Amino acid sequence: MPEEIRIEPLDQRKVCLRRKRYREQLPQQLGHIPVEWRELLARWVRRGGNSRWETLRNDAGVTGIQLAQSLLDWLLREGWAVVVEQRQHGDWWPLSLELRNLPQLRAALGLSDKAQDAQHWQTIREELKVFCDNCLTPALLALDELPPHRALARYDLIAALKHWQDAQKSGTRRDFALAARDDTKGVSEAEWNWLEQTLDLAEFRIERHTPLLLISASLTLTLPRGQLDLSIPPDFSALTPATLKSVTAVTGSIRHWQLVENRTSFERVARQREQDVGVIWLPGFPPSWWRVSVGHLLDIVPAPAHLACDPDPAGIAIALKAAELWLERDLTWLPWKMSATDLAALRVRKRLLDTDRLLITSLQQESALPAPFLELIGWMLEHDEKGEQEGYL
Repeated sequence: MPEEIRIEPLDQRKVCLRRKRYREQLPQQLGHIPVEWRELLARWVRRGGNSRWETLRNDAGVTGIQLAQSLLDWLLREGWAVVVEQRQHGDWWPLSLELRNLPQLRAALGLSDKAQDAQHWQTIREELKVFCDNCLTPALLALDELPPHRALARYDLIAALKHWQDAQKSGTRRDFALAARDDTKGVSEAEWNWLEQTLDLAEFRIERHTPLLLISASLTLTLPRGQLDLSIPPDFSALTPATLKSVTAVTGSIRHWQLVENRTSFERVARQREQDVGVIWLPGFPPSWWRVSVGHLLDIVPAPAHLACDPDPAGIAIALKAAELWLERDLTWLPWKMSATDLAALRVRKRLLDTDRLLITSLQQESALPAPFLELIGWMLEHDEKGEQEGYL
């Protein structure tokens, strides 16, 4: 009611040019208001609760000026706002608006409070820190860099990753989203991007799509529903981890396995392989699904390995990681097409980066580094260059 609204002059002049209007009694319940008002009011609250009227009016858009004015009048009348007005052209015009009783207003609109969010996040963080292991620590630190309300919106993904890991689950992104939020599309693209930048999702057995092991070999696989002859395709076959896991027997023999990192090089080698040689694509640092699949294959068809990766520090590290599968089974392995001579013969080479030098320092601490790798490291350091196997393989 107009008579209940207080008016305070803000100028010590004979003719006041600025004034403040408000109701003395603070409101407690927002009550039912039109949906359009709620949406606009929520935008105003998110601005912090004290803004210039011109800014708030612009939030409503060109077609919503009357909507904004109606909402301002209602907020003033109900006691939710303090309005500062300026006298111009013989009339009073809104200059700024300060919202009152913000905690209750945020609660009524379903908006979070920054202070409460910060306190809630610290509580949640302590709970996460208790059960997060080393592989999830980067994600926990990344959450600390986010505003509390966003960290709270994403912490459940870290908890879900922990449960996924403990249960030794594997699957696609949609499988994880269903497990985490009961919705195959429940994880947004922005959240997936954040997870990928923070963690190696392959280590948690989460792939964009069902991963495929690319292989070329003269083998016939026996599965519960029949047999699969890998020698039929002229180049290579693509097998899912589930397919390889269900293999119970294999007909044929392998003299040695050739593992090739570069995809183009793999395809060339696969087409030109010898009859008793098997070729497997090594997709960079071997993810867990690849290690499990190749490990199962080695248990059935054990044979030495020739490992071919890029002649650079990362290539050496990748080869050593893949070789662990053979060492675990007391099978031999050798570097293949990774010599200093191969690197020197490349027409195009690249300069070493600081990260390459750091990795070389780490590799030099390996106790049983094969002689070809020692020679390759020596050449790289001497010439300050590295290469890619696609140039010669």
